[in-house]
Amino acid sequence: MSKKVLINVAPVAATCRHIDPQAIAADVLECRRQGAAMVHLHVRDEHGALTPDTKLLEETLKLIREQSDIIIEVSTGGVSDLTIAERCAPIPLPLVEACSLNVGSTNLGDAVYVNRPADVEYCVQELLKYHKIPEVETFEIGHTHTTLQLMEKFPMQRPVLFSVVLGHRGAAPATMQALDLMVQMLPDDSSKVLWGITHSGRKNWDIIGAALDRGAKTVRVGFEDSNYVDENTTTTNNYDLVAKAVKVMAEHDCEPMTPEEARKLLHIGY
Repeated sequence: MSKKVLINVAPVAATCRHIDPQAIAADVLECRRQGAAMVHLHVRDEHGALTPDTKLLEETLKLIREQSDIIIEVSTGGVSDLTIAERCAPIPLPLVEACSLNVGSTNLGDAVYVNRPADVEYCVQELLKYHKIPEVETFEIGHTHTTLQLMEKFPMQRPVLFSVVLGHRGAAPATMQALDLMVQMLPDDSSKVLWGITHSGRKNWDIIGAALDRGAKTVRVGFEDSNYVDENTTTTNNYDLVAKAVKVMAEHDCEPMTPEEARKLLHIGY
């Protein structure tokens, strides 16, 4: 029997300088048809900069929800000068079902992604207050250890979803050794934690395939991470990446979850 895996699409590249809600929604809707069960978005202004103003995000989410049951996840992160309260601006929005949670600082390329301990706890408390499901993005093993400590301190819904993020310059590299080390840091208890893979700068699917073989329950694709379909081909549509992810999953005896199956897995609305 094929294993079910959640495909999460992050459709907007950090370098995007024109945010068009209708174009983003149309791309996401086709991603859903190709097999994506979740969409990951940031709060951006019309020029692509991170902002606490949720107007364009809300317009985008409304267009998506009018035609799709895809799970809506919004980031509370990204390299910026925003305060933690400003970063948490999307958490109360009714259409937002899940949010990324970043638990530690790290170097990302030439930037420093700052997540102070007090800010992390503030974000956790906001997620609990508004009953939003966290997806913890771990860029190195210290982030995993910190999250396990947070799970002891706060009543976070089990299982907690970890996204193992590999490939950013300055953080954990996209190697099999790093993948194994990151996975080994997680408790071997699916009632307590689940994990998935995000490969930043991906040009081939080797790391994603290896993650599937090791039990990944989520796979993230999309322009935020890479626009490569294969080592020699890029695309201008996120749904091509979702379609390719489905093919790769089939090669590893996996098939995409529906949004409803993913909601049950993550206890969204249950």
